[in-house]
Amino acid sequence: MTELNADTIRRAIVEHTRRLAESAAAAGPDAAVPTAPEWTVTDLVAHVGQTQNWVAEIIERRVTDPTQLPTEMAALPTDPREWQAWLSESAQRVASACSDDALDAPVFNAAGDERSGTRFWMTSMLNEAVLHGFDAANAADRPADVDADIAAALIDNHLAMLTSPTWEMQRPESAHAIRGTGQTLQWRATDGAGAWFVERRPDGATWQPGTRQADVTVTGPARSLLLILTRRLPLTDREATDISVDGDTDLAQRWLDNTAHASN
Repeated sequence: MTELNADTIRRAIVEHTRRLAESAAAAGPDAAVPTAPEWTVTDLVAHVGQTQNWVAEIIERRVTDPTQLPTEMAALPTDPREWQAWLSESAQRVASACSDDALDAPVFNAAGDERSGTRFWMTSMLNEAVLHGFDAANAADRPADVDADIAAALIDNHLAMLTSPTWEMQRPESAHAIRGTGQTLQWRATDGAGAWFVERRPDGATWQPGTRQADVTVTGPARSLLLILTRRLPLTDREATDISVDGDTDLAQRWLDNTAHASN
C-alpha cells in the first residue's frame, strides 16, 4: 500500500484545488464536463468547494454521530471571477482542519473502516481535488498531471471504499454485482507505484497489494490506472495508449461498469 504523510496530502489538496480553479476559469462556467456528462463547470466548482467546507466543519466540530452531520452547504459566489479565491479558501480550510492534532481525534468515518475519521476525510478530499481537477482540465482541454505516489494512494482508497461496509449499505447493487466465484483482477503500475490484486468472492470483493496470477491484468502508469478505475478514461478504445490488458478484458470491463461512485 502507498502511504502518504499528512503534510503531503494537505499540500496536494491545496495544489490540486488550485489547478482545478485555473482549469475552471479557462473553461468557463457554462462549459460541459465530458467526464461528468450531467455537469457544467459551475456544478463542478460548487460541488468541490461545498464538499470541502462541509468536511472541514465535520472535522472542526469533531462530529462523531452521523445524525449530526452539517445540513447546510456553503454558497457558491454568483460571480465566476470570485471562484478561484473561494476554492482557495475552501481547500485551505479543509487542509487546516486536518491538522496533526486532529488526525486521530474522534470523528465520524463514513467508510466504517479502520481509519480514523480525519484520515478518511483527508484522503477523500485529496481524491475529490485530483479527480475533479482532471474533470475541469478535461473541460478546458488542458493537461492534468498526477504524481505516481498520489495516484497509487488514491487507487488504495478507491478499492478500500468499494470493499467497505458502507459501500454494501449505500450501494448494494454495486456490492452485489462485483461479487463472484473467485474471478481475479490485477492492476499493476509500470512506474513502480504498486500493484493491486482483486478477488471477486461469493461473500464480497476483496483486494490486497501485490502481484499474483490473475484472470486479467491491466498494466500502465498509476495515473492512467486511477483514471480508468474511476471511469475518467475508457479501458478500450482509449486515449491511454500506455495501458495494456492481458487476459479477460470483459471481466475488467464488468468491474468498471459496476463500480461508479455517486459523484462520478
